[in-house]
Amino acid sequence: VQLQASGGGLVQAGGSLRLSCAASGRTFSRYAMGWFRQAPGREREFVATISATGDMADYADSVKGRFAISRDNPKNTVYLQMNSLKPEDTAVYYCAMSRFHNIGSWTGRYDDWGQGTLVTVSS
Repeated sequence: VQLQASGGGLVQAGGSLRLSCAASGRTFSRYAMGWFRQAPGREREFVATISATGDMADYADSVKGRFAISRDNPKNTVYLQMNSLKPEDTAVYYCAMSRFHNIGSWTGRYDDWGQGTLVTVSS
């Protein structure tokens, strides 16, 4: 499986970015997807997850109301719309493909990971 994340960059606090992750090598529409992030000196943490069919999603408390995960199964792509960005959102963001149909925040549910895309939010 290959997961190619893109869309990161430098943005001012309060701004927006949309991350994309294109998948290949596994039947995309059968598996939940997730976004995680890792800031310097910190452990990787859950950000958002979406079910295989896109009908269910869940978010970390720190991003609820600001971030939105979505997917386009015919395009084998998952997105993360990030609004009202804060300096504490600065991290490398990773997309991941679960081995399950349903959502979940535990990293152990995810078999395949992308290379990450850096998001930097300036104050």
